[in-house]
Amino acid sequence: MTPRSSLKWIAGIALALIALPVLFVAIFGWNWLRGSIERMALEKTGRELAIGGDLAVEFGWPHPRIHAGAVTFANPAWATEKQMVAADAFEVSINLPQLMRRNIVLPEVRLRRPVIFLEQGSEGRKNWLLDLKQQDEGARIQIDRLMLDEGTLGYDDAAQKTRIRSALSTSNAQPIEAGLSFSAQGQFKGLPLKASGSGGPVLGLRDERTPYPLKGELSVGGTVVKGEGTITSLLKFSAVDMQLAVSGRSLAQLYPLLGIVFPETGAYTTAGHIVHSGETWRYEKFSGRIGSSDIGGTLQVVTGGKRPALEADVVSNVLDLADLGPLIGARPGRLEAAREAAPAPSETTAPTPAQARVLPDMLFKTERWDTVDAEVTLKAKTIRRAEELPLEDLVTHLSLRDSVLRLEPLDFGIAGGQLNAVITLDGRKDPIAAHAKVKARKILIAKMFPTVKLSKASIGQINGDFDLKGNGDSVRRMLASSNGTLGLVVAGGEISRLMMEMVGLHLWEILELQVTGDELVKLRCAVADFDVKEGVMNSRALIFDTEITTIIGTGTIDLGQEKLDLTLNQRTKDTSPVALRSPIHVRGSFARPEAGVDKGRVAARALGATLLGMVNPLLALIPLIDAGPGQDSDCAQLVREARTLSDSKNTKGGP
Repeated sequence: MTPRSSLKWIAGIALALIALPVLFVAIFGWNWLRGSIERMALEKTGRELAIGGDLAVEFGWPHPRIHAGAVTFANPAWATEKQMVAADAFEVSINLPQLMRRNIVLPEVRLRRPVIFLEQGSEGRKNWLLDLKQQDEGARIQIDRLMLDEGTLGYDDAAQKTRIRSALSTSNAQPIEAGLSFSAQGQFKGLPLKASGSGGPVLGLRDERTPYPLKGELSVGGTVVKGEGTITSLLKFSAVDMQLAVSGRSLAQLYPLLGIVFPETGAYTTAGHIVHSGETWRYEKFSGRIGSSDIGGTLQVVTGGKRPALEADVVSNVLDLADLGPLIGARPGRLEAAREAAPAPSETTAPTPAQARVLPDMLFKTERWDTVDAEVTLKAKTIRRAEELPLEDLVTHLSLRDSVLRLEPLDFGIAGGQLNAVITLDGRKDPIAAHAKVKARKILIAKMFPTVKLSKASIGQINGDFDLKGNGDSVRRMLASSNGTLGLVVAGGEISRLMMEMVGLHLWEILELQVTGDELVKLRCAVADFDVKEGVMNSRALIFDTEITTIIGTGTIDLGQEKLDLTLNQRTKDTSPVALRSPIHVRGSFARPEAGVDKGRVAARALGATLLGMVNPLLALIPLIDAGPGQDSDCAQLVREARTLSDSKNTKGGP
């Protein structure tokens, strides 16, 4: 046989090998493959695949397409639903090069009126994994693009208290052009969920090339999210570019959605531009409100490390002080409620702690502090606050690293000066170990008490230092266990004479100044020096010295019980013809402090005046005259005397 004849024979055999299968398919169709495919699916997955309609194949390289009629694929026995997928018809393209590597990759899947149920069970089982135990993450079908022509999608995860049912529909346009509308309801991590929206006709599940247009609204619990833009790869979110609006009752309620801890706040609303690429999520140029405060800035989260790293730069033009309350564990309206509920100290019924206490007592949730590392800067240009609080602005930087929260700096503008603090809360300790170092600098007396008219003409600056350490899971408990020191000092200045005469109980001078008008007197020094042990502030020196009166105080402030017990003794430097000359007691709770004179001493002086007045009316003034020492006292010596007096009182068991 010649070489030419050999080639003809070979060509003829090859054509016959090709022609015979083609002829077989032409006569019998592709349905003969259904049984083989169903048996193979049962053998490999342990789950029944049923192809009820005709099977057809369109050849093409590298992605041939398969068409079939009614199809169902069963769930494993542990799942709550019988079928994982049921569809009136389906069409898939297969990536042949990946199939040769034993990877099932479907570049595109089209389902008509599908019902799909996905479920995650115990022991890591997932019904979309195709191994016999549904635990091998490699045993899954990869779908790049999915088109659903009306249908239902469900997802269950009992361990996460999640159950969602979604209805999908397309527009009346041709299927290839039809957009997708969806609605969903159920619960997500135990919270009620509702969602609705619309998107493009083909879902880009793993498509890394085509951004998928999406518009929708989602509510989970008290959080509402509205977005419009594009997402690339719906399963991996490889890129996001959307306008996003978020609102809710508290930022802390974002934790179930994001897995990142945010502080407790009041009701909030924000709107901004969110972009995502690689490992970086960025919420750009957002604006909104938290409570009555406006906020704006940029927030960024970087994933891929030991834990997400959050950075934020937030600015508020007008920050309402009440909106800072939840951040430190204060309940809204707690101070006002305590004032209304707490009886006065003179009443016989003792106030309960729940009624009278005003220090923040909500517990910090430290178990979530290790979910994120954070660096957040907050600047408030103006602070809206109660009239009696002289706060002006705020600058702070919050750092959260390895469950240790640090505020450095925490700077308030206050009464024309500054309050600079560094606060550390170590969430690794149980209870939290807290340390606060505070410096008060150049605080103006004239602005310190804005509701006291007599102080507005005063001149002088307050400076001081606090250094406290405590343990507890709320601010109140930290202060109740605190140890350290607290000191304030005023050197020089001038203050209202009428105010000092009123403190000195000089009745004649008070009447005179109310007729002639107030004037300023020299303020020589003022010192408040406390030693803090187990939450009780013991006065070591409490002095207010002017050219007309020296006030020396003793006593305690109990941070745990929130009680005041201070006694102020006056030493007049000028003779006063009519003065009560009685110690002033400052007592009661933080919610209802009260100041009053020593009624016994006042009564004794009044009785003496009455008896002498019976002898001679002029003699009635003698018990009311306060002669005074007649000269200024040395401030340092006053401090030494005050500390000696305080030590003596404490040794005897109280003032």
